[in-house]
This record gives sequence, structure tokens and C-alpha cells, in this order.
Amino acid sequence: MTKNKFNPDIHHRRSIRLNDYDYSQAGAYFVTVCNQGRESLLGEVMDGEMILNDAGRMAEQWWLELNNKFPDIETDTFMVMPNHLHGIIMIVGAGLKPTQNDTVGAALCGRPGSKEGQTLRVAPTLGTIMDWYKTMTTNEYIRHVKQDNWLPFPGKLWQRNYHERVIRNEEELNRINEYIMCNPALWAEDEDNPVNIKE
Repeated sequence: MTKNKFNPDIHHRRSIRLNDYDYSQAGAYFVTVCNQGRESLLGEVMDGEMILNDAGRMAEQWWLELNNKFPDIETDTFMVMPNHLHGIIMIVGAGLKPTQNDTVGAALCGRPGSKEGQTLRVAPTLGTIMDWYKTMTTNEYIRHVKQDNWLPFPGKLWQRNYHERVIRNEEELNRINEYIMCNPALWAEDEDNPVNIKE
């Protein structure tokens, strides 16, 4: 059997990112990342409350660790669900930021806008943040599959992409916060609930 050669007119993935949008600029972003195949690996909802298993607690721990890894962001409301995670990430560093004697993630002097003795740090993109999160959680999950007999996942732990929404104002932020916090109570109707996924 021969494989078809790659044809960009046929074999393409539609990007769900906004065209020409700088995902490193300061702002609030609503993010959803789902387990591959919507496998319920992170716990279960009982009586409208999310009960995390060990894998869910691990996913929660790495979400909180984002604040330490990326000093230009702050995590806000988040919720680990059986097969996905909702969260709000606020990028508080706006693009290039001059820093004195700071070389973490820094570009060399001589870059446009830099001054003698200063470096420029680039705020991470949302994609960089999510890639790091997915890598760290996947690596730890694999270790626990081998050491602690966690349930293996099919292929990959997380779906290839993630969903994001740029939060444009405080009213929208409040609405999304409420949606995230109420997610367990609405699990029976959730489109990510395996019982509601149409094949």
C-alpha cells in the first residue's frame, strides 16, 4: 500500500487562531484543553462536584506551576474536568520588556529598542504556554503509567490543539469565570461529556 503524497490543497488543518493576532500581548485568554478522544482520565463529577483523581491533581498542580515558569503571566479561575481543563491566563507582560541585568528568556543587547546594559525579554505566546503545560503533564502522566499503573491513554494525552478566546472586557471575564466555576454542575449537558459526544 502506498501513502498519498502531501497535497497542501487537500491535507490542511484549519487554524482556530485569529489571523494577525499577537498572542504574546497583554490580555486575558480563556483556554480549554481536552484529553485525546475525550477520555475521562482526570476524575469524575459526582452530585455536581468535580472529584479529582491522582491524574487530575497532577493536571491542577502543573496549571498552578505556570505562574512560576512564566513570570509574565497570571493564572485566574480554572477547573479540571474529567476529560478537559478550562482556565483563564492573563499575560501581563506586553511584548518586549526592558529589564536590568535579567537574562531569563532574554534577547542579546543590540536588538532594536535595547540600551547598553539592558536586555529585552519577550512575553511568552499563549501557544508557548500551552505547549509547555501539555508537555509537562504528558511526561508526568507517562511516568505514573509506568510506576503507578495509571490508566494508559490512547496515542497522546491531549488533543493536538486547544481552544482559546480573547477576553475583551470585564463583563465577559465575569461571565467566563462563572461558566468555569459552574462547569461541574452542568456536566450532564456539557458537550465534552462522553455521553453527549456524537460519533
